[in-house]
Amino acid sequence: MNKNVKLLLIIILTAVISSGLTLTLAKPETIVQEKEVQQNPDFAKLVDTYEKLEQKYYQKTDKEKMVDGAINGMVESLGDPYSAYMNAEDSKSFNETISSSFEGIGAELQEIDGQVMIVSPIKGSPAEKAGLKPKDKIIKVNGKSVKGKTVNDTVALIRGEKGTPVKLGIERGGSQQLEFSITRDEIPIETVYTNVTDDNIGRIQVTTFSEKTAADFSKAVKNLEEKEVKGIVIDLRQNPGGLMDEAIKMSEMFIPEGKNILQVENKDGSREAYRSENKDPVTIPSAVVVDEGTASAGEIMAAALNESADIPLFGEKTFGKGTIQTAEQYKDGSSIKFTIAKWLTPGGTWVHKKGIEPGEKVSLPSYAKLPYLDPSKPLKPGDASKEVKTAQAFLNALGYRTEENGLFDPKMKEAVMNYQKDHDLKQTGIIEKDTAISMLTSLQELVKKNDTQMNKAIEALKK
Repeated sequence: MNKNVKLLLIIILTAVISSGLTLTLAKPETIVQEKEVQQNPDFAKLVDTYEKLEQKYYQKTDKEKMVDGAINGMVESLGDPYSAYMNAEDSKSFNETISSSFEGIGAELQEIDGQVMIVSPIKGSPAEKAGLKPKDKIIKVNGKSVKGKTVNDTVALIRGEKGTPVKLGIERGGSQQLEFSITRDEIPIETVYTNVTDDNIGRIQVTTFSEKTAADFSKAVKNLEEKEVKGIVIDLRQNPGGLMDEAIKMSEMFIPEGKNILQVENKDGSREAYRSENKDPVTIPSAVVVDEGTASAGEIMAAALNESADIPLFGEKTFGKGTIQTAEQYKDGSSIKFTIAKWLTPGGTWVHKKGIEPGEKVSLPSYAKLPYLDPSKPLKPGDASKEVKTAQAFLNALGYRTEENGLFDPKMKEAVMNYQKDHDLKQTGIIEKDTAISMLTSLQELVKKNDTQMNKAIEALKK
């Protein structure tokens, strides 16, 4: 494929919480030239309002803030969660973190109906380690409500330096209220991870699509080919998207010449097909694993491989984000990002707000979706709460039987002490910080060991 694709596919315009406003996007290449508006009657009211406020408002006005507010208002009037205006400071931070590491908690965000929602935590990030999950809604930051605030506003409250804490109030499942205390850290932009199973099946996990993802993915595939693996599982779970051109390059590696990778539908309804030009596609039997955190460019790749390379999909229905954004920068360093088109699957399906249903539906064990166990809140005998019930579910999943009744009774204390004994912890019968962290780690290891979605894909390739 020799088309110079410069479209930016964005799952969320202010996606990664960090010390700056960051997202894995290519730097904006188009400089928007400011135009004289006096000759355009549509702007007469805007200019008149600006002049009246500047001349007659009873206090001194901030011209920059007024202009920023006007632009931001125009973008917000679109009602599109994927379009946004960023001032020079946020735009600078945004661009600086595209191909480097950044400091933050590492979570992809999206704004829906006035609420900021987590699309996916980044692999290995503080957000993932703390237990944040896709579709968690952020309702408080450091005890202050963020209801009605934009993604930009919320990110401004959350971002901060490495080593500093931030408390997030989360609404999960429409009713459950949780609080997370997360320490910000440096988040490396490493997006491709690979290993080989004992059954000689190669696994490639792609966490997001950034500037070097396609190159790293190509190296991983070639490495597995040299090892003569029996099959390849491409893990796109919790992948919130990123650069569209990277997803296209990666998909084309598996798609024969002439077949569609995707279609783009423009404002006027016209469509353009992006077709593979690969005369020597990868022929190793392959499979793709997806879930509700697979979005945007991740969905492009999943759909392309499934429809044009007959590669089966395993897991759960994807997020459903089917629009394309571009980024343009003003001379003062500020920028706007806005939706310019729809993307469609090779066969012409628009997955927006619908998602992609895998052919092989596989769910993770129920304990993989347990609520977060907060290490900052000790649980002791006599306590009765939802947090106690969560801890009981953790203990049961880890093989320490107790009733899940929300009451820290003698049976639960015995289970806690047995867990502490088996894990070389002080046997207090109280779930304090060290015990809670150990239980979180043990559960993560259990989920990894019993990864039913990955195991199903591997079994299919072994046949």
